[in-house]
Amino acid sequence: MKISQQASNFIEQEKKYGAHNYHPLDVVLSKGKGAFVWDVEGKRYFDFLSAYSAVNQGHCHPKIVKALKDQADTLCLTSRAFYNDCLGPYEEYIHNYFGYDKVLPMNSGAEAVETALKLARRWGYINKGIAENKALIVGCEGNFHGRTISIVSLSTDPDSYSQYGPFTPGLLKIPYNNVQELEKVLLTHGENIAAFLVEPIQGEAGVFVPDDGYLKACYDLCKKHNVLFVADEVQTGIARTGKMLCCDHEGVRPDMVILGKAISGGVLPVSAVLADDEVMLTIKPGEHGSTFGGFPLACKVAMAALSVVKEENLVEKAEYLGKIFREEMSKVKSPFIKQIRGKGLLNAIVVEPHQGKEAWDVCEKMAENGLLAKPTHKHIIRFAPPLVITEAELREAMDIIVKSINSLE
Repeated sequence: MKISQQASNFIEQEKKYGAHNYHPLDVVLSKGKGAFVWDVEGKRYFDFLSAYSAVNQGHCHPKIVKALKDQADTLCLTSRAFYNDCLGPYEEYIHNYFGYDKVLPMNSGAEAVETALKLARRWGYINKGIAENKALIVGCEGNFHGRTISIVSLSTDPDSYSQYGPFTPGLLKIPYNNVQELEKVLLTHGENIAAFLVEPIQGEAGVFVPDDGYLKACYDLCKKHNVLFVADEVQTGIARTGKMLCCDHEGVRPDMVILGKAISGGVLPVSAVLADDEVMLTIKPGEHGSTFGGFPLACKVAMAALSVVKEENLVEKAEYLGKIFREEMSKVKSPFIKQIRGKGLLNAIVVEPHQGKEAWDVCEKMAENGLLAKPTHKHIIRFAPPLVITEAELREAMDIIVKSINSLE
């Protein structure tokens, strides 16, 4: 990609002074609004990553930004050493919104996953009667739950876990989308298994959508063996897949739900774990927490962000527009397109390399033509625009995708 001197200066500045733990496209962004972002030269792009589904409500949504500004003028942070007048209303709002007894507020998605792991183990010892230090958590191959040592201990991606050992014990891995393997591990180790942790759709794995009925069958097995069903909805939750939670597609109510990203509309790092009293109250004062978890700014921003989801019918929009995207893209005949898959507005194209060109080349060409997306696992491109995108905008964006792909043939 050709880049300006101004953009090059910013890129070189990051390389010189920042850790080299990301490989971005050579685009330097400076502004966002709705479904669009602009670079430092003023060029407009469709944002088809949405900060990994954090910006479901669109960039700089005025209602969310106003909530941030209004609260910032009053009180930003108290820590949890004291009560404040924002956290209680937020917790009641989340209770009414999702229907769980309690919420445990955190900041990043990884922190929320760690919180869920701790809650699951604590529940296993106190309520299930697992012997001390014997509790097991079952996860799935191909998962992406975050970057902490414990979470990468559950990963099967060498980029995530290589040379980070020794790893956290007590974590078992089984194939994703395989009910029989879950049943097998539950029959073998069930008395010591506290929880099954699963993404309803594996996002970082390339929008891997499991078979219909998979989540319900896994949930039923967990109930049979007295094991918690824990859904990592950090990327799939908050309307992204055409339901408020992706598990809603199969009528599954997880024992724990992990939320992040779009719970704040991309304005602040906000995450949460939802559970009923039987699970949540196993942790007592002083046994888990976060200085910023549930801070006043986060509470006000999250309530505004969640209200936007309902007021603007983003669940219904994601379902409707997602079908259009998959139907229209399925009509495209190209040697690059091996498969199109997804739910709602979380979709992916599996790219077949052609004439020396791969997914990264497609993404560079799309950027040249005014649309931003990123490859995952080298051969898959995830397409996840803000849910506020209009049908006309979506169709314009699809034209850019098709034009970009065709230009590389």
